[in-house]
Order: sequence, then structure tokens, then C-alpha cells
Amino acid sequence: MRYLFKFRNLLLVAGIAFTFTACSQKSEKIQEYGKPALYWYNKMITEISTGYLEDADDTYTSLESEHRNSPLLPTALLILANGHMDEEEYQLANFYLDEYIKRYALSKNIDYVRYLKIKANFMGFAYDLRDQQLIDDTIADIDNFKKTFPRSPYMPLVNTMSGRLFMAKASLDKEISDLYNRLGKEKAAIYYLKKAKDSWVEPKEIEEVDVPFYRYPFERNMFLDRVYFK
Repeated sequence: MRYLFKFRNLLLVAGIAFTFTACSQKSEKIQEYGKPALYWYNKMITEISTGYLEDADDTYTSLESEHRNSPLLPTALLILANGHMDEEEYQLANFYLDEYIKRYALSKNIDYVRYLKIKANFMGFAYDLRDQQLIDDTIADIDNFKKTFPRSPYMPLVNTMSGRLFMAKASLDKEISDLYNRLGKEKAAIYYLKKAKDSWVEPKEIEEVDVPFYRYPFERNMFLDRVYFK
């Protein structure tokens, strides 16, 4: 009984200590406001460099809310976008890139930001048999980029991504055409084969989608469902 009493007391003391520590940390975090823009910027850089991206997101929020006109904001947005791209968090990267485009559309390096957005979408194209809309949207962004920034130094990179996306689009249409052939639906097969040729002149050059064996049944079933219910 005496040992049980001591054990309960120990748990109580540990619980109280934890509560006070948590409250102290929370209080310290709440009190961290009214800092100069450079303070928040440097803190964000430190958090990114040490792998604490979520904390960096919160720190950027403090920077942006307390210093809305700071000249550090554009750079902070690009650093966060690149940080999330490095971690393959492409939706978050796009969030910061969209924010940059919305606020600094007349920036002299806006072509770089538009290029990064295309790259984020391209890198986010993870499932060749699923992301048809993402392909179409990114191809449209590339077309707009070429018209708006014909002399951009990023054009060779954009052209490379464009070629690979058109091949992916052709690959998808060729898969649908082959399926309709197996189903005996000749007109539909011819229609999708023509679409594949419109994206890539020679369908024989199209590389088949490389789907890992553990994901193959799942990906293939989603693909079939999309064709049947088109």
C-alpha cells in the first residue's frame, strides 16, 4: 500500500510538472509578438534549414501579419515554396507561389515564379493513369508561359517538361484506345488513338506507364472505371 501511495504521488508530481512546462511554453509562444521583420525572417530560415517546415509556416504567418509591407515577404514566399517542393509537398508549394503571383504580379522575376509553379505541378504528377486534369492544366500553363515570356531563360526547362507531359497525355489516350480495342469498340478506339497522335505524332515512341507492381491493380482499376464511366 505504501508503495502504491508513493507511485500515485510520483504520477501526480509528474503531471503537475508537465502541465506547468506546457503552460510555460505556451505562454512563451503567446508572448512572442511585436518583433522586427528581420527577426521573423531569420527565425523562418533557421526553422527551414533544420527541417521544421510547419514551424516555418507559422513564423511566416507572424511575419506577414505584423509586417505586411516588408520587402522580406517576396523572398520568404519563394523560400517556403522551394522548401515545400524539396519535401514533395507540392500543394503547399503552390499555395505560396499563388500568393506571390497574386501580390507581386509585376515583379521583375515573375517568370521564375511562373516556372516554379509549372515545375511544382509537373513534380506533383505522381500517378500517370489518374492525373489527367493536372496534365491538361499544366499544359495550359506552359502554353501561357511561352506566350507571355518567350525570352525567359527558363524556357528550355519548360520545353522539357512540356514534351514529357504531352507524352504522358498521349500515353493515357493510347491506353484508352487499347482498352476499347479489347472491348471491340472500334470507333472509340480510333478516336482515342487519334487523340494520342495529336499529342505525340508517333504512338510507337510513347513509353508505357511504369506502375509499381504493388500499385498496379489499384491504378488499373481506377483507370478502367474512368473509361467505363466517361
